[in-house]
Amino acid sequence: MSTRTFRITVRGVFDGLSADQRAELVAHTHEHDVLHAAFTPEGHLSYDIAARPAFTFRFQDSGEAEEDILEATERAEAAAEAWLTERGYGYKNLRSKAEDLSQAPLGKRQRRAAAQSS
Repeated sequence: MSTRTFRITVRGVFDGLSADQRAELVAHTHEHDVLHAAFTPEGHLSYDIAARPAFTFRFQDSGEAEEDILEATERAEAAAEAWLTERGYGYKNLRSKAEDLSQAPLGKRQRRAAAQSS
């Protein structure tokens, strides 16, 4: 059985932030810029608190079977909640979306390369 790669996106909204918490997030904006977003095992957080209070965590996980994506999603949600809670950041409207890359459609270049190697 081959290993499947999962990409999990956990989105939410900061809620009830104090002025100090907002200032802290603004001070670290460069580390969480959406232009540097990546799917990582530990999760990458991106936000632009000056524009709106929304945030996105991006996680990469893996599993052997299709149903492993459910456990991967639960781990991602728990990790996002833990990160926010450890720092005392309030949040709401947490929701997740997961993708099994083995089920993702091939892009135009990938289809062309596959056809040429056949």
